Amino acid sequence: MGRRARDIARRQRAPGDRAPGAAPDPDVESYLATLRAHSPHTQAAYRRDLSRLGAFRSRHGIEAWRDVDAQHVRALIAEAHRGGLNGRSLQRLLSVLRGFFRHLVRDGMTTHNPAELVRAPRPPRRLPKALDVDQAARLVEIADGSGEAGITARDRAILELMYSCGLRVSELVGLDMRDIDLREAQVTVLGKGRKQRRLPVGRHAVSALRHWMRMRSAWIAEETQALFLARGGARLTARAVQQRVRRWAIRQGLDTHVHPHMLRHSFASHVLESSGDLRAVQELLGHADISTTQIYTHLDFQHLARVYDATHPRAKKR
Repeated sequence: MGRRARDIARRQRAPGDRAPGAAPDPDVESYLATLRAHSPHTQAAYRRDLSRLGAFRSRHGIEAWRDVDAQHVRALIAEAHRGGLNGRSLQRLLSVLRGFFRHLVRDGMTTHNPAELVRAPRPPRRLPKALDVDQAARLVEIADGSGEAGITARDRAILELMYSCGLRVSELVGLDMRDIDLREAQVTVLGKGRKQRRLPVGRHAVSALRHWMRMRSAWIAEETQALFLARGGARLTARAVQQRVRRWAIRQGLDTHVHPHMLRHSFASHVLESSGDLRAVQELLGHADISTTQIYTHLDFQHLARVYDATHPRAKKR
């Protein structure tokens, strides 16, 4: 729709008003037309958010899009927040508004983007789910004879190493043979930002890795240096690791959805429970900022609270 057609449509309706059954706002429709490549679900979400903006503009008698300012956007966000919209949805609403006003600026309908500097309330940070010590032990202790010997050896080494070192799945699949030093029980990991860190490897993981390395020679493709291989000899993918972890969790009888990052969370919370050394956990996980690691103190407190409730004579239910 051209600018002239939008101006005619705008003059034919009350400023900012849209009665039931009235023609859609041409500026909104023009913007939504640029989103045809998105899924129908995404397009519907954008339309709902822009309808919220249009209703706000109508209620407050705002003449034109160029009259919307940052205070209006903040008021809309506060109104949506009071109406029950959560932090994630508010962030999406703001993202939609920014995109819409960028479109209006490009089209010459306004000279500024009032949503650009507005920030949504931060959503509450979800505590990561972790296995307890018994569940983690049950997952990694895959018995010999549980499947094809090579697959079982590889998967047990993967589970033991991830739980022993708190590796991200991307760090795990990126490991080469030269990164493992079994004599010194160490692994060298390339983490986020291509930062390298050296980690101790537990004795169970060392044992599992030795067993896998004996099996690995039958799977080696030409010039493959990857530590963990798929059956054809190529480097194992993160997706394949996710599938194997989920499959072993089911086979080992765990009644929760287990994914590779849960082993990282379990490693961090179990080390913190035992040591209380947050700075050491930060170094082991490769976090640049200790505030990222502090979420595990909440997990630790939850563990302490459960112990207290279960054991203190004045806390136990009669």
